[in-house]
Amino acid sequence: MSDPSAAGMDGKLAGYVHQGISLAMTYVPRVVLALVVLVAGWWLIKRVVTLVGRRLHATDPALDTFLSGLISLGLKILLLISVASMVGIATTSFVAMIGAAGLAVGLALQGSLANFAGGALILFFKPFKIGDVIEAQGFLGKVDKIQILYTTLDTFDNRRIVVPNGKLSNESLTNVSAYDTRRCDMTFGIGYGDDIDKAKAVCRRLIDDDERALAEPAPLVVVGALGASSVDLTVRVWVKSGDLWPFFWDMQERVKKAFDDEGISIPFPQRDVHVFQAG
Repeated sequence: MSDPSAAGMDGKLAGYVHQGISLAMTYVPRVVLALVVLVAGWWLIKRVVTLVGRRLHATDPALDTFLSGLISLGLKILLLISVASMVGIATTSFVAMIGAAGLAVGLALQGSLANFAGGALILFFKPFKIGDVIEAQGFLGKVDKIQILYTTLDTFDNRRIVVPNGKLSNESLTNVSAYDTRRCDMTFGIGYGDDIDKAKAVCRRLIDDDERALAEPAPLVVVGALGASSVDLTVRVWVKSGDLWPFFWDMQERVKKAFDDEGISIPFPQRDVHVFQAG
């Protein structure tokens, strides 16, 4: 006689096997196809981002890093949602889960979101671009990168400064490289007993002899102030932006030497001390 319990167990096992085979025939092709789509899509996104990055770099290098990262992130999220849909996961709940996670992350990273918005404003309004020299947040340097959250400056003493984009977009900054020319302002003091016209003529001669000084707008040499111990000559000369500081430093030395040769004094503050002896 056959055992009824053994026959029942064989029937259940056969049912499980049949159910497993049915599930495998249903989902294995989906999983394989989803993996193929995931690998191919990942490779395609990389190629698209590279191509877009090259185009952006040719037109505006600042947009390269910013938009390339943004496009890459968006396409990868869409790819993952598509792959999940192919496997059979309900995309509505998946999207809702991503939205909830995004809200939680957004609340936790409010500062980073402000920096992200600041980066978008910088790229849209373009207060500066890569290669410009700017002064912001107490630092003066050349813009090296404009990234999604931060802008990188290289200072002239070879330091790397990372400034949050939120600060740059919401506070004042100075773009030193905005124009091709700049005005070099200098002040030279002479003694009250010196010849003012002679000192002014010396300054004009030194300016005319320097080819870095621009003829237009015309240089200005005037008496700017009557100081406590000197007559201060205000000298203003327009030069190319890249020549500003070399011209300024050269003029300091050349004016000193020329004043010495011409017998024009450069006074310094002096104080007379009177000592009274009691008794």
